[in-house]
Amino acid sequence: MKHVIKLDNQESVAPLTTDLDGWKVVDGHPTMKTWVLYTSHDGSMISGYWEATPGTYHATYSGYEFVHFIAGKLTITPDGGTPVHIGPGDAFVVEAGFKGTWKIEETVRKHFDIKKK
Repeated sequence: MKHVIKLDNQESVAPLTTDLDGWKVVDGHPTMKTWVLYTSHDGSMISGYWEATPGTYHATYSGYEFVHFIAGKLTITPDGGTPVHIGPGDAFVVEAGFKGTWKIEETVRKHFDIKKK
């Protein structure tokens, strides 16, 4: 198992509390926290978890993200597309270049893996 990295206690990592690059509030007063638990040696991959309170963001993605949704309710609507409802236990991918809204209906928490361009 020489290629397996065990992550330290999640709660001991201080969260980032600023809005992510490419995310703009469009409704309400949502806040977010991001715990980055792993960054690859070349900086092209990060993993961690994210939490946000109710409200709506318009998000623009420059990288690819895999998400395992842990808690809360969320509706993601691609610009010009069909809404997708997300709940606990769901897993999904957001492709690089995505633009659309994340309407957070109940406080959400997700694990993420982001591959930067």
